[in-house]
Amino acid sequence: MNKNLGNADRVIRLAVAAVVLVLFFTNIIGGVVGYVLLAAAVIFALTSFMSFCPIYAALGINSLFKKKTS
Repeated sequence: MNKNLGNADRVIRLAVAAVVLVLFFTNIIGGVVGYVLLAAAVIFALTSFMSFCPIYAALGINSLFKKKTS
């Protein structure tokens, strides 16, 4: 499992997850939509911590910045 998420992508995923968690636990969003967004937030947080997104891997996307070696 090679890393395929860059820092900006990871920060954005964590920010979205945090916003959804706050909205869910303050009862601003709820019901089925709330639970679907909560599941998405958990997946975003997990993929951010692992620096790996299976959907990116399947599509061949890599947002990880690799330094050039000389």
